[in-house]
Amino acid sequence: MLRLLLARHGETDWNAQGRYQGQSDVPLSAAGRGQAELLALRLMGEKFDALYASDLERAWQTARIIAEKAGVEVKPEPRLRELNFGVLEGLTFDEAQARHPEAIAAWLEDYNQPPPNGEPLEAFSSRVLSLLESLQKDHPGQSVLLVAHGGPLGELLRLALGLPPERRWAFAMDNASLSELVLGDDGFPFLKRLNDTRHLG
Repeated sequence: MLRLLLARHGETDWNAQGRYQGQSDVPLSAAGRGQAELLALRLMGEKFDALYASDLERAWQTARIIAEKAGVEVKPEPRLRELNFGVLEGLTFDEAQARHPEAIAAWLEDYNQPPPNGEPLEAFSSRVLSLLESLQKDHPGQSVLLVAHGGPLGELLRLALGLPPERRWAFAMDNASLSELVLGDDGFPFLKRLNDTRHLG
């Protein structure tokens, strides 16, 4: 059995402004650091054997705050990075539509036609699947905490639960939320928690 605790990073200024962040290295805002502190306090009551985090600043900062309270080491994991949105990063959806209407239209019609310099969803899904397979191989019978972004955490859930690609955006995860997935030895997954934010008050 493998137990995965999935934590989304705290809020950034770009989150608050509704901007595409992707792989832009945006730090936590003051509000986001506060959320990370509350998440860290919540996780002090959880047992986990390993902690992996996206190496992007907002997730790494969140994980470091958790690690300091839990007394564990954070391991950087680039496969946990958010989807790369290419030229859309830093823009709101309205700004993206105004500046790159053709790219937005093509992308919304087929997510494997990413915006210029962006990441195809097939490549994104492949790296998340590679991570999931590595975790199952390296941590049998353990609990692992992943601190990352809504995109890869949602995709990990979709893949583990065997949902089709069109359900890719089916999981809402708020900033500093906690979710929990158990992968049983019988091969059947069990989603125990999703988007739990009660620690944020």
